[in-house]
Amino acid sequence: MTRIAITGANGYLASLVQTYNAGTFDFIRVSRSDVDYADLNGLRSYFEVLDFDILFHTAANATTADCENDPAGTHRVNCEAAIELGRICHERGKRMIFISTEQIYNGKHEPGPFSESVEAESVTNYGKQKAEVDAWMRATMSDYVILRLSWMFGMALPHVKPSPGIVGNVVRALRTNTPTLFTVNEKRCMTYAQHLADQFATTCELPSGAYNFASSNDLCTYDAARVVAGKLVSAGIATPDAVERCILPNTERYADRFRDFRLDNRKAVAAGIQLGTFEEDVDRCLADFGWM
Repeated sequence: MTRIAITGANGYLASLVQTYNAGTFDFIRVSRSDVDYADLNGLRSYFEVLDFDILFHTAANATTADCENDPAGTHRVNCEAAIELGRICHERGKRMIFISTEQIYNGKHEPGPFSESVEAESVTNYGKQKAEVDAWMRATMSDYVILRLSWMFGMALPHVKPSPGIVGNVVRALRTNTPTLFTVNEKRCMTYAQHLADQFATTCELPSGAYNFASSNDLCTYDAARVVAGKLVSAGIATPDAVERCILPNTERYADRFRDFRLDNRKAVAAGIQLGTFEEDVDRCLADFGWM
């Protein structure tokens, strides 16, 4: 059985992948209690003797505020540590699967979707840090997969706590009767995280390269939130009045420049990864959890 070392083992995507692939792979869980990603010497000592076939590196500090307030510290964790792991994998002849992000394109002035060949341009430290690792791997490594993920969404499962996503944010606003702002001046892909869990085995076999792992979307974030809310109304879970009260447009954020950092998924689809549209993903998510 293929042995996969999985960093950030307690995180959402890592937990989801492990839950649905436990019988297919032998996962070696690596969490913050095992290794300090700010200690590159300790990192090397740990991973250069670890017995694995593939390294699935999901560990990162993705909190935008942390990356802006502590650029040196988060660069060490998000960038320097990831590159050191890449060096170790390269030296040992092991495959590395690295989680990159749509945020490498959040500084683009032209509209998306962007293909894998488009040069990164980010206005946030998190995006710049991921882009630096992304570029290093493509220039240096021979056996790797870079997954440039969109904003992922899903719902809670036993032992799997989702990160904030569009569906969860809308559900939370309606359940708690909390007026919540959703950005108007922004377009981004939003993807049901179950796609990654279901197709992890295929992902492990992809030819070396970078892949945009994202379902397509033509809606701004506010309109996408209204789509989710409308489906919850149709399912009898929310009322139209609650939607009008709680799902609100934020027209001030990015008012200076509309941001469109959507990802073009055609390369991934051509390689055998099945991805759909945002609305299809929402329907599937709600159906999987018995809400449709």
